[in-house]
Amino acid sequence: MAGHSQYANIKHRKDTQDNKRGKIFQKLSREIYVAVKLGRANVENNPRLKLMLEKARRINMPKDNINRAINKASNKNETTNYEAVTYEGYGPSNIAIIIH
Repeated sequence: MAGHSQYANIKHRKDTQDNKRGKIFQKLSREIYVAVKLGRANVENNPRLKLMLEKARRINMPKDNINRAINKASNKNETTNYEAVTYEGYGPSNIAIIIH
């Protein structure tokens, strides 16, 4: 029975799951980065960072990824800059839309 490898099936399912988790981790890393840039890297003094860390722990984001995002934002030589932006507008049929 050609094409019915259990390993291949597991690999394809795991790749799909890993891609989804990777996208979520990347989005949360950016949010952590913005939280550190707006406040400080200290969790006690930065409620936004505390909220993002709780969110990251809820979805089982590795500590290494969290620490990497915090260190990257704390680095003074970092040229990458993410900002929190909110757009407001109206869509079809005058439906109000807010995008964060």
